[in-house]
Amino acid sequence: MPTRAFTGKNEGRRQFSNRIPLKSHAQSSPLERRVLQRLRIVGAIEGTSTLVLFFVAMPLKYLADQPMPVSVAGAIHGGLFLLYCVVLAHATKLHKRPIKWVMKFFVASLIPFGPFVVDKSLKHEISELPEEE
Repeated sequence: MPTRAFTGKNEGRRQFSNRIPLKSHAQSSPLERRVLQRLRIVGAIEGTSTLVLFFVAMPLKYLADQPMPVSVAGAIHGGLFLLYCVVLAHATKLHKRPIKWVMKFFVASLIPFGPFVVDKSLKHEISELPEEE
């Protein structure tokens, strides 16, 4: 069973998280912050490519009989999805996150609008890290 860490953002309201407690400010490096920021950026780009594929290219294929946009958008989306998986694996290894954390972001990448939904929690994690000097 994963340990639950008190995040302490609002003292009057208890907030719990399934993630491993963050390192102290003295132990954190600028790389850790950049890796999570990179995950946010790649997630937003990959999420946008999913939406373009599902809501632009596929309707063009089936409604306007134009298969080429699916070929182009599908190839771009496939490459971006693989890049997202690599960046997610790097962030997982560097931050030593549990499999539940990884699965949340991986499953979100499979669902339209998913990367945009989990972006809020990732933004919160980044805000808990110390600023770069």
